[in-house]
Amino acid sequence: MPDAKPALARKIAQTIADEIGARCSQVEAAVGLLDEGATVPFIARYRKEVTEGLDDTQLRDLETRLAYLRELEDRRAAILASIDEQGKLTDELRADIEAADSKARLEDLYLPYKTKRRTRAQIAREAGLEPLADGLLADPTQVPEAFAAAFVDVDKGVADAKAALEGARAILLERWGEDATLVGELREWLSAQGVIRSKVAEGKEAAGEKFRDYFDHAEPLAKIPSHRLLALFRGRREEFLQLELDPGADAEAGNAYAEGRIALHVGIRAAGRPADAWLLNACRLAWRAKLHLHLMLDLFSQAREKAEAEAITVFGDNLVDLMLAAPAGPRAVLGLDPGLRTGVKVAVVDATGKLVATDTIFPHEPRRQWDPSLAALKKLCVAHGVQLVAIGNGTASRETDRLAGDLLKLVPELAMQKIVVSEAGASVYSASELAAKEFPGLDVSLRGAVSIARRLQDPLAELVKIEPKAIGVGQYQHDVDQYRLARALDARVEDCVNAVGVHVNTASGALLARVAGLSTTVAENIVIHRDANGPFKRRKDLLKVPRLGEKTFEQCAGFLRIADGDQPLDASAVHPEAYPVVERIVAATGRPIQALVGDGSFVRALKPRDYVDARFGEPTVRDILAELEKPGRDPRPEFKAAKFADGVESIKDLREGMILEGVVSNVAAFGAFVDIGVHQDGLVHISALSDRYVKDPREVVKAGDIVKVKVLEVDVARKRIALTRRLDDSPAPREAREDARRGGGGRDVRNRPDGNPRGNGPGNGPRGGRPSAAGAPKQSAAPANNALADAFARAKRS
Repeated sequence: MPDAKPALARKIAQTIADEIGARCSQVEAAVGLLDEGATVPFIARYRKEVTEGLDDTQLRDLETRLAYLRELEDRRAAILASIDEQGKLTDELRADIEAADSKARLEDLYLPYKTKRRTRAQIAREAGLEPLADGLLADPTQVPEAFAAAFVDVDKGVADAKAALEGARAILLERWGEDATLVGELREWLSAQGVIRSKVAEGKEAAGEKFRDYFDHAEPLAKIPSHRLLALFRGRREEFLQLELDPGADAEAGNAYAEGRIALHVGIRAAGRPADAWLLNACRLAWRAKLHLHLMLDLFSQAREKAEAEAITVFGDNLVDLMLAAPAGPRAVLGLDPGLRTGVKVAVVDATGKLVATDTIFPHEPRRQWDPSLAALKKLCVAHGVQLVAIGNGTASRETDRLAGDLLKLVPELAMQKIVVSEAGASVYSASELAAKEFPGLDVSLRGAVSIARRLQDPLAELVKIEPKAIGVGQYQHDVDQYRLARALDARVEDCVNAVGVHVNTASGALLARVAGLSTTVAENIVIHRDANGPFKRRKDLLKVPRLGEKTFEQCAGFLRIADGDQPLDASAVHPEAYPVVERIVAATGRPIQALVGDGSFVRALKPRDYVDARFGEPTVRDILAELEKPGRDPRPEFKAAKFADGVESIKDLREGMILEGVVSNVAAFGAFVDIGVHQDGLVHISALSDRYVKDPREVVKAGDIVKVKVLEVDVARKRIALTRRLDDSPAPREAREDARRGGGGRDVRNRPDGNPRGNGPGNGPRGGRPSAAGAPKQSAAPANNALADAFARAKRS
């Protein structure tokens, strides 16, 4: 059929359009660009007229759904072909398959026609028992045992009437278990009514202590938060928990209802006839021995996929916040990678990020070389004009922060500033092939100090060198599909890099590789060409780079910046293809480009519609004028640093009621973790983030934000800190906290089920990242004191 493919494409486009809130024509245009090899950042920024303004979020959703729906159509075609080859494809079945809107529905319809191992039902059919099953189903007035006697055949393996009835029942169970309509109805019902129940595995109470809140836990599957569901699945995977899916709060009532649904569907009822009891028992077994287990596994799989998608979104949002954190800019930085026994690793980078000096000092236990360490640091700072001191937030960070404080007093003429920065993923970078290539003669431990210094200058440029999932700002990142996680995070990194733009003459190969359209090979070729021929003077000179052709240039040029080049527009986000628009503006205003660039009041007075042509509409012209007003503007915020309280260096120094400044290190669905400088992040529960109701914590905070918090409770033994951003909150009375603990138990968010209290990355090194919660307190609608027991135990009660 010649129109089959266009019709299918329109069907997919309409489905996506309905989902992302767009018109079908917009989706078709975007799909066409993607199929031609255009990237999402390029389409979102430079093809607004084509897509009629689809933004990058819509385009990312479109890209994901397009892949799913195309896979769905491929599977649909394969199923139709398979059933047709078997000679069993009826018009009704074809219509059902064509109407299936999910992979689950497709597989339900295909199940009876799949090639499968010989089943008990198949053996029973071969023994001639299908007429027995059909006969009892059609005429329940027959006595099962008497009717079955006629089907006894020892040669066929049917020894007696009992064996014949067992075979007939196996046929009915398989038939009902493969009835797509029945399975679909029961799946929908169980999805809405099912209660996921967890119990501790026998004899695992002590070993599974970190899952104690789930030793006897029940919650509706339709309402359970993603983080709690992933915690349950982790407990099952580690064999500490056993999970079931009850058909409702009253399991027996639910089972009876499901059995009744089956009986009603297949036309069975209790009317006192001889075969009614046998048939109803078959319905009971169909549910309890076959369908319930099948649907439980199916729904668990669906629920896990949804929970993983939410967890990946949380990770991606936090990653974006970290990567788009304010850069300190081109200033000389002293990077300190704290340590005790192994010493503090020191690296100095100049304003361009070039490594100019390294050292290792031992100011802490056991050597306690405080004064010699200060002398060494002073010498480095004076020699290289250091302006900022970056201190990694790992082991001994507060002790090292105090050392830096003494250093600032020692050289006041330098007017230095000290900042504690996240060292998440620094160890991963240090041991990477990229770091070895960048610093082949440098000790691995010192590379971490370089990374810490550079990420203060430009977090984005440094973090792109690390595998995104190793940065560790997610919840349950090790529990989700790693391929999906990697793809989603890579897309987020790409969006961040292209939103900021990249200076082609100073960027590393790792940063260039994240620019739209550039592969790792082409990025390296740009660096090689730059090293061999000097800085690029014009964007169009990029076409001289090996393997960088016209199509690649189209995709990447607008995101690459050339400062102080021959063409002023090359330093902006104006794409070279749109330079003729600027030339028309120059001709119409009589002002040269140099006079237009940066003259905000003049540019704002221009009317975009005056410069529209057949190719470039008002959206593009508006973007061009915005760039002329503020060329190469950086969307990231102004650089600020948190100031940790003096004398508060460990959890033992905290007191209830203290008001402290800290940095949001991670945001989860149930609240935000804040680094207040005591080696243990505190939790601000979602209900304590604001005076107003907050549905999503990221509405009010994001990773990297500097916030003021009040200490509500400190549990030193369990290393838990409850904080609030509502500074007029008061700690709850101790008696109330003890009652709350006895009533529900506080989930130890910091001592998480992955056994990794600092939330480290895949390698479980000391710098993998920030924590993700084992438990997930649910926000209360009513304000509360939100002390530790309240914040952590709410998961049990909600």
